[in-house]
Amino acid sequence: MTRLSEGDQAPDFTLLDSEGNEVSLSDFRGKSVVVYFYPAAATPGCTKQACDFRDNLAELNDAGFAVLGISPDKPAKLAKFVADEGLTFPLLSDPDRAVLTAWGAYGEKQLYGKTVTGVIRSTFIVDPEGRIAHAFYNVRATGHVAKLRKDLKL
Repeated sequence: MTRLSEGDQAPDFTLLDSEGNEVSLSDFRGKSVVVYFYPAAATPGCTKQACDFRDNLAELNDAGFAVLGISPDKPAKLAKFVADEGLTFPLLSDPDRAVLTAWGAYGEKQLYGKTVTGVIRSTFIVDPEGRIAHAFYNVRATGHVAKLRKDLKL
């Protein structure tokens, strides 16, 4: 499994959002983007993380950061998650896990002491030129946005 590092070109993608619209990373060229990968919509940890991004979105946006969440969930499940939690940033669907794999966010991981294959909760900061400014793998759902804000000096 390849992992991205600071300075790497961010792998471009075009995925469907919760409303079935295509969203590409290249749409955000010229802006900084927080791209985060999470295992499954509407699960406790993923809900906490998404709501944390929602609650801090204004501050992130004011500092010049857009936020994109990506999971293997289909758009219909994402739409329900967005509606149920009042999420105000795009959630993108990667059902074949191609984007997750390209970003090193899918593969072997430890879960309750066992090695399993799945989504590796990860967050990336993509700079305005489309390069990885920060890569965080195996992040915790709880407290992650606060740590991210601290790392970004917000």
